[in-house]
Amino acid sequence: MGRLTNRLITCIDRQETAFEHSRCKKFQGADCDTDHYLVVAKLRERLAVRKQGAQKFVGERFNLRKLNELGVKEKYQIEIRNRFAALENLNGEDNVNRAWENFKENIKTSAKGSLALHEWKQHKPWFDKECVDFLDQRKQTKIQWIQDPSQSNVDNLNNVRHNASRHFRKKEGISES
Repeated sequence: MGRLTNRLITCIDRQETAFEHSRCKKFQGADCDTDHYLVVAKLRERLAVRKQGAQKFVGERFNLRKLNELGVKEKYQIEIRNRFAALENLNGEDNVNRAWENFKENIKTSAKGSLALHEWKQHKPWFDKECVDFLDQRKQTKIQWIQDPSQSNVDNLNNVRHNASRHFRKKEGISES
């Protein structure tokens, strides 16, 4: 018991440049369906600022798969031609930035009109009352096994674990498709 805690603190100490530990505690009562103990540590982390990582794309995303449809593709091409034909008549602009903004806005407006925006997939929650019941059953079986570690209780625990894992995988797989 003491060795595990000391090794954990040693591992945290080795990375002094990234972390500083302030407190480490072991919990035996956490139910994570394994023979390992839950270890909670409070860490203080120092991060370096990366300038490149701060730039994120927050623009609009268009549904480009619609371009595979013949009618949508032709409509988009006609709309782009008409907009750029109107731009050719306004060649008096000397400012490159203003010309770029016009070009960009024409592309975006044409895409909004014919392609529409990309719709993000909404994930369905899969963890429901039935899953909670499986967790409770597994927990009760584990308590029963701890109180009486006979072979029948071991077999029962393995069976309940197997059924619970199979149920969770099945529920999660159904929600993703």
